[in-house]
Amino acid sequence: MKEKLVVIVGPTAVGKTKTSIELAKAFDGEIISGDSMQIYRDMDIGTAKVTSDEMEGIPHHLIDIKDPTESFTVAEFQNLVQPLITDLNQKGKLPFLVGGTGLYVKAITHNYQFAEGPSDEDYRNALETFVEKHGVVSLHEKLKEIDPISYKNLHPNNYRRVIRALEVFKVTGQPMSDMQHDEEKPSPYDLVMIGLTMDRDVLYSRINERVDKMMEAGLLEEAKLLYEKGVKDFQSVQAIGYKEIYDYLEGRVTLEEAVSNLKQNSRRYAKRQLTWFRNKADVTWFDMGQNGFNENIVKMHTFIEGKLYNNSEISKELKRGGHLQ
Repeated sequence: MKEKLVVIVGPTAVGKTKTSIELAKAFDGEIISGDSMQIYRDMDIGTAKVTSDEMEGIPHHLIDIKDPTESFTVAEFQNLVQPLITDLNQKGKLPFLVGGTGLYVKAITHNYQFAEGPSDEDYRNALETFVEKHGVVSLHEKLKEIDPISYKNLHPNNYRRVIRALEVFKVTGQPMSDMQHDEEKPSPYDLVMIGLTMDRDVLYSRINERVDKMMEAGLLEEAKLLYEKGVKDFQSVQAIGYKEIYDYLEGRVTLEEAVSNLKQNSRRYAKRQLTWFRNKADVTWFDMGQNGFNENIVKMHTFIEGKLYNNSEISKELKRGGHLQ
């Protein structure tokens, strides 16, 4: 039998945290963070990291496992998550993979075989220097002949992934796009994929409100502390929520402009998240703006139960448990 896995995806601020906790309580589950930034310690406010109170006793994994000065790759994420899913299944716990980082989620649900190979730090540094001198478009052109699929799929501005694609080819002789063939394979898991969505205007309003609450909660102070510790040119602080505040700290924009940019970039990111999951994942969507929260939870509960348990004794036991009103 395949191991069971429930995945909950959706754009920022749509309600993934609260939804996943309610469902994990109902199914005796544990939550694995599928967010590429919540792995970092000391970056709580800007990543909207779940608090201990919000967890309501549900164990959360892959949160606060790296320092902000450390790098983290999707292949490393995969190596951590796969055995964790096995362990939770063996313990009789239902794993919930929850997050908005599309490639991280797909790396698990379809077991991407990454052509990582050994890295070449000198070559990577040389490419970083090339970007500074010649720009991201010139770097992107280097992919055209050696990996035309990645050339087509990667935007020039996503220069770190472009650099990685070039590095993979140099080290292994194989294009990084080879991993994309894994999307056509069936998932190794007994998989349920749930997507959360809502009216675009409502979502954008929630994002703006979330940013205001982050500022009230001390995002400026959190970012300033990282900045003063010398966390400046690292992967962690390239994230939305920190790079905008860094622009303010370095005098490029006013604080008001930084907050406005943060809201705009968050809205754009939410749009990209929705587009990615709709194009690259077999997701069943639930509109969180329709009906009440509890009614949506009941619908998702029924959906998961039907997909994973059918009319089994486990399903009957869940119904007797009275977890949901």
